[in-house]
Amino acid sequence: MDKPFRKILVVKMRFHGDMLLTTPVISTLKQNYPDAKIDVLLYQDTMPILSENPEINALYGIKNKKAGAMEKISNFIQLVKTLRANQYDLIVNLTDQWIVALLVRMLNVPVRISQDYSHRQSSFWRNSFTAMAPLQGANVVESNLSVLAPLGISSNVARTTMSYNPSCWERVRSELDKAGVGERYVVIQPTARQIFKCWNNEKFSQVVDALHDRGYEVVLTSGPGQDDLACVDAIAQGCQTHPVTALAGKVTFPELGALIDHADLFIGVDSAPGHIAAAVDTPLICLFGATDHNFWRPWSNNMIQFWAGDYRSMPPREQRDRNEMYLSVIPASDVIAAVDKLLPSGRVSSVADTPS
Repeated sequence: MDKPFRKILVVKMRFHGDMLLTTPVISTLKQNYPDAKIDVLLYQDTMPILSENPEINALYGIKNKKAGAMEKISNFIQLVKTLRANQYDLIVNLTDQWIVALLVRMLNVPVRISQDYSHRQSSFWRNSFTAMAPLQGANVVESNLSVLAPLGISSNVARTTMSYNPSCWERVRSELDKAGVGERYVVIQPTARQIFKCWNNEKFSQVVDALHDRGYEVVLTSGPGQDDLACVDAIAQGCQTHPVTALAGKVTFPELGALIDHADLFIGVDSAPGHIAAAVDTPLICLFGATDHNFWRPWSNNMIQFWAGDYRSMPPREQRDRNEMYLSVIPASDVIAAVDKLLPSGRVSSVADTPS
């Protein structure tokens, strides 16, 4: 499809990590249509993770499930008015919510492409778009890029991007200085939205102690929620030497990007910060449980990944118990051994389960 698109709307309504994983699509569109203005429609509360991306012209936020019915209706009507006035000539849809079909019908955009979801096969959905792209790829990055097949694009940008303003690093560096953290530090984010993605607090404490023994400061980060902060505190209390917790729950996503970018190593579970580490090319260790560890792994060639399925049998997705801590079978000693492989003072890195 040889067409010089000038105004493009990318639609993706998921969580923070999912939004970061759309950046290869945005970068590919910008590379192939350098004069185009690319806007993104996403959930309002996920806007900060893309807020500093220079390839994005504007972000438009839609209310998520937590908003009341009237609030969501009012927000939707205003979005339709605003987006219609922008006069897009291309919509790229990466989300399966049914309301997207209604939205794109109301925008009167000539070219509307979408991923072809098996559970969205109604005539109303399919006729809302001018082309459907089968989902392809072993990883979510490859799957996202497959939506662009109807455009006939010959070159893709297969990298994720986490952008931040220099002032973000200045603020973070100032906080690290106050906490007595030097140049060599490791960031650990132990928290996730669901328990089945979490690892034992005491094992994180063992890893922190091992890092301190190796001469590294450790910075624990988390979201601002009470459960997240309680987790960070419990880990810190279990350490022989307390890690730095002053930044936990107190940094924006761009600031977290700056913090991880300047770290020697990142350690975390299946959550957005792991994808941030991959995007800024910081060495990382990630722990996965009952989620698809191949499809959802961080897009990095500088990573060691642990999967609970290598230590025990894992249930299929439909039988997953969201209250079971599947990662608990992963020994702290194995993660500490991975630390020694990835840190600058350790042996030559041995990368596993990474994209080719």
